[in-house]
Amino acid sequence: MQIPILIERLKGNGYRARGTEPFAVSAKGATREEALAKLRAKIQARLKNGTEILGLELGPEPDPWTKFAGMFKDDPWIDDWKRSIEEYRQTIDDDPDAL
Repeated sequence: MQIPILIERLKGNGYRARGTEPFAVSAKGATREEALAKLRAKIQARLKNGTEILGLELGPEPDPWTKFAGMFKDDPWIDDWKRSIEEYRQTIDDDPDAL
């Protein structure tokens, strides 16, 4: 796993490494590598306590009607219903005053 870390030189001598949420911790060291090592140790200690890092997928909700798609597939009643609609439409097309 990679997380963004900010490393900055401190006034005088040393470095500070900081993580962002969910790892809002920082560590100081005389060198860049020492600051990173201390930060890594703090984050690993936090994760050892049963803390979990999970990704949460955000986006559009699935269409609730999708589960009904195809529910009448191979249903003979639907074929009969479609034929009736076609016949009715043809009747109306042939004679609009049929109603």
